[in-house]
Amino acid sequence: MEAEPSTSEVTATALGEWPGSDPFEAERVIRGELGNPHLPFLAALPDRGPGSDALGRTLAMLVELPFDLQPHGWRLVAHPGKDQRRAESALSSDINALGDIAGAEEAPAGRIKIHLRGPLSLAANVHLHAGERALLDSGARREIYESLAVGAARLVQRVAAVSRGAAVVVQLDEPDADAILAGRIPTASGYRTLRALDRREATDAWGLVHEALRSAGTVQTVLALPPDDVVLDAALSSPAEALCLGVPGISGRQWERLAEAVEAGRELWTSVLPAAEPLPQVSALVNCILDPWRRIGLPLSALGALTLVPDGSLARLSPATARLALTRLTQAADALNQVRAEG
Repeated sequence: MEAEPSTSEVTATALGEWPGSDPFEAERVIRGELGNPHLPFLAALPDRGPGSDALGRTLAMLVELPFDLQPHGWRLVAHPGKDQRRAESALSSDINALGDIAGAEEAPAGRIKIHLRGPLSLAANVHLHAGERALLDSGARREIYESLAVGAARLVQRVAAVSRGAAVVVQLDEPDADAILAGRIPTASGYRTLRALDRREATDAWGLVHEALRSAGTVQTVLALPPDDVVLDAALSSPAEALCLGVPGISGRQWERLAEAVEAGRELWTSVLPAAEPLPQVSALVNCILDPWRRIGLPLSALGALTLVPDGSLARLSPATARLALTRLTQAADALNQVRAEG
């Protein structure tokens, strides 16, 4: 794996969702709080309803896979309809808002992040026309992987075009990867579970999307994963330059694996701030990182491989609290950078 050079500074960002329904206000606050060296992001606003949720937003950038919304969830269909147009319109509005805000900045951010559902979790949560999950059908899975790779690459190009030369980072969210690889995803009826997906297919799917993203100019692909041994093994076999996991759930053995990855040049995004009130103090966030970091023997100089993120969606919070969450994260990153410099 050839990793991008580290910024050598601890940085902060968020997973991507934001409260409210105004994309201009969202981008104004996000870019104000996450100035260099931190990582602003293209916000998703699930409060706007279907099409702005995690799945609908990702479906909106697929290529040649029309979809609609049914009572049981999002479904692949033969022809586009109003649900697809609504999702695509919301995504375009978000990109336009980003362009307007970035265009008015005197010193635009050097990087921008976008987030999507990863190929496994997308296949597990989108249904075929008959109602079953696409994960059940190998042909449907392959079509989703390929469409996601092409669509994600096009999205990178759209975002780069309005971001005034910012380098694009892509976060692939795989919240269901552990259940998918363990065979715990229920069928549409709920009476049984789908067969476990082969770990090699998972790695290949991530590799396919990663290759398309790199060809489109992405500087880093981040896999956001549950802290599961099988999932972690599969992710470490992928070409993703960074992994994102929730610190409270990482076991001692997994920390050792992650330490090896950091020493090999991979970056680590750590979910340290619960997306719930009251928000923890900066000292608690710093200790959440330093305690396991020192326990496994990683040098303080390696802290520059870290990016701090919330442990969950900021859309659950009020706009004021979401803004405060970004402030806490950047303050924690600054504190860790000071520890790193003094160490």
